[in-house]
Amino acid sequence: MTKLHLDTDIGGDMDDVCALAMLLKWPDLDITGITTTAEEKGRRAGYVDTMLKIAGRSEIPFAAGADLADGYFRYSELGYPPEAENWPEVVQPHPNAIDDALELLKSSIEQGAILVGIGPYTNFMLVDQKYPGILKAANLYLMSGFVYDIPAGFPQFSRQDDWNLELDIRAAQYVLEHANPTLVPLTVTAQTALRQADLPKLAQARRLGELLVRQARVIARTENLQQKYGATSPNLPADFINFHHDPLACAIALGWRDGVVMETLPLKLEVRESYLYEVVDPSGKPTRLVTQIDANAFNDFWVNTVSS
Repeated sequence: MTKLHLDTDIGGDMDDVCALAMLLKWPDLDITGITTTAEEKGRRAGYVDTMLKIAGRSEIPFAAGADLADGYFRYSELGYPPEAENWPEVVQPHPNAIDDALELLKSSIEQGAILVGIGPYTNFMLVDQKYPGILKAANLYLMSGFVYDIPAGFPQFSRQDDWNLELDIRAAQYVLEHANPTLVPLTVTAQTALRQADLPKLAQARRLGELLVRQARVIARTENLQQKYGATSPNLPADFINFHHDPLACAIALGWRDGVVMETLPLKLEVRESYLYEVVDPSGKPTRLVTQIDANAFNDFWVNTVSS
């Protein structure tokens, strides 16, 4: 059975919820732990707890990791979507000592679990600083990176929009230098889509599906990303709701390969005006990253997995 540890900043964009939902439905997968990052006194851990209860998977261990108050992050406060609209019950925070998260992450590494980071890298930095060298041989996948331009027809995000990389650039530099991750870049994940057409099928997936439909309807109404990007992004579907940034990274970590192309490039890290840039340079560190996918195939794969 495959083992996986998820490190997430769940509670903002709903793609973290979409990623965890997919993992909870993935066959023959042992989720050895879930840690949260960019925390606010256990608020994100509370979202994890709520999802696990909805899915009937409360046996999965989780812990709140690095907190906004600890000073690691670019911002000391972050906004959250309205809880009453997004969640079917009041979410109770689950605060704990940071060491609880680091020990859970250490345990997953020692079990040989695949590590998937779908938030800022801070917990990975902290566990390696506490246990020097533990990340070196870890099988680590990170949803982030901005090396090549986004193909025409999709939203043209900037490098500053690479949230997971830029929210804590000190941790990003540390992890990219002390580990050997595979990057699933924003430039690739921006080609994916959660669609209105997916909602009827998701609605059949019991309480977990109902949660996804609920949050999808909220983000469609409050963010209206189709209106925001549609006119300049003709390759997005007309019923676009949101991107599958984090689900794609998780699926690739677990071996999904439809149309996936990976390259190993020498990347040099440079800080420019407080933002981290990854530059292809012969003197850089060889780094594996995903450069192509079949986005339509992934969109279908995600909805079929979650609604199975």
